[in-house]
Amino acid sequence: MAHQAYSEVMAQFGNRILPSFHPDTRFVARVAKRIVKVSGMDNLEWEFHVIDSPEPNAFVLPGGKVFVFTGILPIVKNEDGMAAVLGHEVAHQLARHSAEKLSFAKVILAFQITLMLFGIDPTYIFNQLALNFVISKPFSRKCETEADAIGLQLMAQACYNPEEAVSMWERMEKAGHGDIPQFMSTHPSHRNRVEFLEKEVIKISKFSL
Repeated sequence: MAHQAYSEVMAQFGNRILPSFHPDTRFVARVAKRIVKVSGMDNLEWEFHVIDSPEPNAFVLPGGKVFVFTGILPIVKNEDGMAAVLGHEVAHQLARHSAEKLSFAKVILAFQITLMLFGIDPTYIFNQLALNFVISKPFSRKCETEADAIGLQLMAQACYNPEEAVSMWERMEKAGHGDIPQFMSTHPSHRNRVEFLEKEVIKISKFSL
């Protein structure tokens, strides 16, 4: 599954991936090296690709394949901001969120089959609306929040300024990119994200004293 996902992404964006010697790729690689080093997963075959595209986005595929869009670079602004993004993506791999989501989907499927065996139509409980807004999206937001917290710790351990994670998301909020009502999204709202990170930064600051 991981190989298939990687192949699909490369087929879609392969011609827009910047070469390793490009300044943007070197910028991302420089930050990524430090984040990976403190993650405890430096034995994984990490790959960090920069896609020349205006979307302010980044994502990770199972197996440590990370993709960063150039559209996010003006928002991250500096290495600390980039560390917030990469720390978050590496955290997804560290927490094995892809496997966790797959396991969660299997549990839901098994419960639906059990209901059918007892003669109960699972669509009464698990219609598409309920699956999306009551189960799937809240679970995805939980994973995102967990990745935010772990990512913050990773960037701090890599000697980046965790406060810049807050600033980066404030810039994202001001840019107005993709902030729909939280209950409709797989991600926390920008405002909730900022408030959560502010609290986490205080915890990290107290711990480091």
